Amino acid sequence: MSSALSSTVNSLEKRYPKRATQWRLRTQTLLFDRRPLLMGIVNVTPDSFSDGGRFAKPQAAVNRALQLVAEGADILDIGGESTRPYADRVSVEEELQRVLPVIESLAKQTPTPISIDTSKAAVAKAASAAGAEIINDVTGLTGDPEMLEVAFATGAGLCAMHMQGTPQTMQDDPQYDDVVPDIFSYLKKRRDALLAAGIVAARICLDPGIGFGKTHQHNFTLMAYCGRFHELGCPLLVGHSRKGFLAKLLSDKQADRTAATVGGAMALAAQGVQVLRVHDVRSVHEALLAFEASGGIDGEATLLAE
Repeated sequence: MSSALSSTVNSLEKRYPKRATQWRLRTQTLLFDRRPLLMGIVNVTPDSFSDGGRFAKPQAAVNRALQLVAEGADILDIGGESTRPYADRVSVEEELQRVLPVIESLAKQTPTPISIDTSKAAVAKAASAAGAEIINDVTGLTGDPEMLEVAFATGAGLCAMHMQGTPQTMQDDPQYDDVVPDIFSYLKKRRDALLAAGIVAARICLDPGIGFGKTHQHNFTLMAYCGRFHELGCPLLVGHSRKGFLAKLLSDKQADRTAATVGGAMALAAQGVQVLRVHDVRSVHEALLAFEASGGIDGEATLLAE
């Protein structure tokens, strides 16, 4: 490890002494040091808010995923049901038909860990058998009574997210006494419930749920104070990419939100967030390289000596 890299890691440890440095998956372990890992989003849906069904066909989704790997994705998150506000639910059968061919194909073509974005236990189980390493559940593993059993049995890495309400109700009128401590309390309870179910701490990742039952101000407050969640001792995953609160900031619902997404990613990187879930992998990856090379989180450049 170079002296500059060592300094960066030590700075994170001093600022966030409980910050997790690894995440154990089904057959792999992810390590976290200088900058966040990037989870590339692959929506195998006809109604995603961000891509309008461009990758709804299995081969299109596979091609997109491999493109994201080439652009710098460290994880691929495959989803077969939209969780945008007011989205319709889909059946287990339909979700399986969408995601399984994609996961099976990718598992044969890339060692990049695959995440299944689902709240259905049957989908999580089948996806894990097909090669998925992570179960990413927007309900915090509470939406399906069988999910905890499946999570334990598969040995997959788990991401438990906070959401107020459901995708059908979450943006009606979200309210909190104090958004950061309220969500901290929820994530602590979910972590403890997973531990009580026999799931080892190293497998648990937590997500404050940007855009899921939050106002625009709630989202920016969570972004600003995300580092506080390191106290929970689990890796943090944040998915702010292209979301509506960024359009609100830009005062233009039709605006390209890539630059705003990159700006948010830099703020989260400065707080030691371990995983960023993004659509525009290349843009965020290149920005993170420059962020790291020009000082990163502690003002000391991490370029290797020539």
